[in-house]
Amino acid sequence: MTKCLTLKKSNCKNCHKCVRHCPVKSIKFSGNQAHIIEDECILCGQCFVVCPQNAKEIVNDTEAVKVMIQSGEKVFVSLAPSYAANYDTGIDAMSKALAKLGFCGVEETARGAAVVKSEYERMIREEKRDIIISSCCHSVNLLIQKYFPEALPFLADVVSPMQAHCMDIKKRYPDAKTVFVGPCVSKKDEALRYPGYVDAVLTFDELSDWMRSENIEIEHKKEYKEESLTRLFPTTGGILKTMTERHPDYTYIAIDGVENCISAIKEILSGNIHSCFIEMSACVGSCIGGPIMEKHKASLLSNYLNIINFAGKKDFNVSRPDMFSIKRSFDILPGAQKQPSDYEITDILRRMGKFRPSDELNCGTCGYNTCREKAAAIYHGKAEISMCLPFLKEKAESFSDMVVKNTPNGLIVLNEELEVQQINAAARNILNIRAASDILGDQVVRILDPKLFLEVLHTGKNIYDRHLFLAEYKRYIEQSVIHDREYHLLLCVMRDITDLEAEKERKERISRQTVEVADKVVDKQMRIVQEIASLLGETAAETKIALSKLKESISDE
Repeated sequence: MTKCLTLKKSNCKNCHKCVRHCPVKSIKFSGNQAHIIEDECILCGQCFVVCPQNAKEIVNDTEAVKVMIQSGEKVFVSLAPSYAANYDTGIDAMSKALAKLGFCGVEETARGAAVVKSEYERMIREEKRDIIISSCCHSVNLLIQKYFPEALPFLADVVSPMQAHCMDIKKRYPDAKTVFVGPCVSKKDEALRYPGYVDAVLTFDELSDWMRSENIEIEHKKEYKEESLTRLFPTTGGILKTMTERHPDYTYIAIDGVENCISAIKEILSGNIHSCFIEMSACVGSCIGGPIMEKHKASLLSNYLNIINFAGKKDFNVSRPDMFSIKRSFDILPGAQKQPSDYEITDILRRMGKFRPSDELNCGTCGYNTCREKAAAIYHGKAEISMCLPFLKEKAESFSDMVVKNTPNGLIVLNEELEVQQINAAARNILNIRAASDILGDQVVRILDPKLFLEVLHTGKNIYDRHLFLAEYKRYIEQSVIHDREYHLLLCVMRDITDLEAEKERKERISRQTVEVADKVVDKQMRIVQEIASLLGETAAETKIALSKLKESISDE
C-alpha cells in the first residue's frame, strides 16, 4: 500500500486517541509510539483529525506539482465539489486564484460525477443487479477490498468521479497533467494505485498553504449555474439526489460513517438486504465532512447549506464515454488478520489481570471497544498490555499497598486540616492503635503533638528525621513531615528507634561502669606504687647509712 500518512514520533504521547477513533483498528503501538499499519489502513483520515499532538502527517505533493508547472507541463486541476464549502466561493474565483499559481486550467470534478452517476443509472436499468454499492469513496472501496472481499460483487465496477474527470481532461488535452484537489487522504492512494488517471493529489490544506505562501487571496464570489446538479455529490445522499432515473423495484439508501458502512455490509452479506442501490461514504456527512476540510471552517450544517444552495437543477453538459472505458475492477487486498482462538484470548486476558468476565471492564481507555478486542490486538502485536489503564492502576495500587503495608516505618497521611486520612500497621503499632477506623477522619492531635505539622504548614519547609521521645507511648522516634502541595496532603514518616535508644543507653551504662572500674584499678595501682616507693626509699636510706659506717671503719684502720 502507498504510504500517504506518516508519524512524527516525537509528538506521539501514547494517548491512544487514534486507536479509539480508527474504525478498523489499523494502529500499532510499539515503544509507546503509534504506527499506522498500511496493509490494514483504509485511509479514512480519522487518526489525522483527532490527534491532539498533530503527530500524523499527510504526505505532501505540493513540491511535485510545482515541478510539473515549472517544467512547462500543461497542468489542469480537477477541483472536488466540496471546495464550495471549504472556500465559500465559486469556480470562477478559484480558477483566477489557481491561475496565479501557474495552472493551465481548473474544472470541477462534479463533471466527472455526472458521468459516474449516469453509469450507475444504466447499471440499475440494464444490469438489474440485486445490490449495487457506489464506488466513489476510495476508503469504502478499501474497506470492502480488505475486510469484506465477499462483498466485492456488490461494489459498482465504475471509476470514481476523480478518475472519470481526469480521464476526460486527458482525452481533450492529450499532453495534459492532472491534479486533483479535495478534502480526502485516500485520493492520494487512489491516484497511485490506479496510475494513468491522476498525476498528483493535493488536499485543501496543501493548496491553502501554497496560496498563502504566494500571498494569493481568493475572492468570495459564488456564481449560480443551472447545469451543475452533481455539485451535490459531496453531501450525504448527494449521489441519490442527482439520479433522475429511479427504478421502481429498487430501494435507494445513503449511508455515511465507516461504522455504519460496516454494519450495512454485514447486513448485505447476511442476506437480509435485496434490490438496493446503496450510496456509501466513509466520512460522516460525506465529503463535506472529510478529514481535510480545513479545521477552522464552518460546521457540517453550514457546509451542507453551502453545497445545496450552490448546486443547479440540471446535469453538466458532458460527453458520455462508452461504459467499457469507465469500468474498473477491484482486487482483494491484504487486510484483516486471522483471529486468535478463545484459548489464546483467555491466556492474554489473564496476563492483563482479567481472570473472570467481571474483570473485563470494556472501558475503552486503551482505544478498543472491549477487553477481548484489545487481547486480539495484543495477539497480533498491535497493542501492549501496558495500554490497559485499569490494569496499570491496579498494579500501581497493589505495589504501593504492598510497600505501605510491609514497610517497618510508620506512615500517616493527613489533609491540611490535620485530619488523619490513612495510617499503616507500623504506625498503629507505634501509637498503640487497635484499628485504622479508630482514628481515620479524626484530628491528629488525638495521637500526636501537631506542632511539627503546623510548623511545616506555616514555614513551607519539610522536616526530616526530627528526634523525639513520645512519653505517652514510651517510644523514641525519628519523625519526618512532608507537605504535598499539589494534593494538599501531609505525609508523616515515623521510624521507631526505641530499641536503638535502649541499646545506646546499655552501651553508655557499660561504658560508665568500665570507666569506674578502670578508675578504681588505677587508684589502687597508684597506692601500691606509692607504698612500694616508700619502702624502697627507707631501705635505700638504711643501706646508705650502713655503707657509710662501713666506709668510715675501713678508713679509720
